[in-house]
Amino acid sequence: MSARILATYRIACAANEIEARARALAAEQSVEMPIEAIRDPRVLGEIVATVESVRPSGNAFEVILGLAAETTGGEAAQLVNMLFGNCSLQPEVELLDADFPPGFASAFPGPAHGIAGLRERVGATSRALTGTALKPQGSTVEHLAKLAGTFARAGIDVIKDDHGLADQAFSPFAERVPAVQRAIDAANGETGGRTIYAPTFSGGPGALATQAAIARDCGVGVALVAPMLVGLPVFVEMRRTSGLALLAHPAFAGASRVAPALLLGRLFRLFGADATIFPNHGGRFGYTRQACLAIAAAARDPWEGLEPVLPVPAGGMSVERVDEMISDYGTDTMLLIGGALLAAGDDLLGLSREFVRRVRNT
Repeated sequence: MSARILATYRIACAANEIEARARALAAEQSVEMPIEAIRDPRVLGEIVATVESVRPSGNAFEVILGLAAETTGGEAAQLVNMLFGNCSLQPEVELLDADFPPGFASAFPGPAHGIAGLRERVGATSRALTGTALKPQGSTVEHLAKLAGTFARAGIDVIKDDHGLADQAFSPFAERVPAVQRAIDAANGETGGRTIYAPTFSGGPGALATQAAIARDCGVGVALVAPMLVGLPVFVEMRRTSGLALLAHPAFAGASRVAPALLLGRLFRLFGADATIFPNHGGRFGYTRQACLAIAAAARDPWEGLEPVLPVPAGGMSVERVDEMISDYGTDTMLLIGGALLAAGDDLLGLSREFVRRVRNT
């Protein structure tokens, strides 16, 4: 039998239906036709998904399918298609996890830089990293550049665009990115700091290539990209061709019923992210502490030689939670605080410095 991916699903159905539902799911996620109509013994033996186990789980059932690894073609979109393509249209089915066979990860690029590379860029050898965001969309280029200069003078390691900033008329990419990078360079020159900038990349492949060229020309080395918005194959291609470190944003990643640890942690890492942003518990989103710790573990746990990815808990965080977040995630983490710093108004520089001080002293 060919090497198998063991994919775990949660199916909500009656107990007297689960065996048939499991077999139907195996057919749907492999050959998408009645099994009895297949005459080719190789297809039957090597391609049709197998039902490995079925067990009760609360008021539903966990089903593990064995999916033929060769059906993914070593390609990101096809991998996700085989894991959760058609069955994502079935509201009673969730994708909980996937275990890949030995050597499977080598078909994908994985992180180019990972935690070590991002640490080297900002000069942080062991402490947690600090990050913030330029907000809100609708702001002028001049306002965003001024904000960036203030954050950089405070010593924040990574300044990213808000993911809502794209190539809008009020802040065109080709104007915003050089202006923000100049402001950061000037602040670094004043303080001796090593703050870096991650602008938002968006659009189709042609637009992304143009944006990458603009970014490289003005000294930007990191891109903020939402893999689920630009498309997984495009994200993989960016990893292979742009030369930029990739900070993966979770926008639209909640639109399907896929466990966050699998999607934001393992799959984004497999496809080339160097850091992964996720909604931390206790913020604006409903993720549990357990789910967040699972994302961080999936991003950093050893996996066939892939570089570990920097977890970035975010989403309504405050300076007061710095100690708690470092206790939860350790120092191989970037803490991202955006709106809570901007709410300081005239004391933006002071509160940003306090954020940096707390992280560096924890």
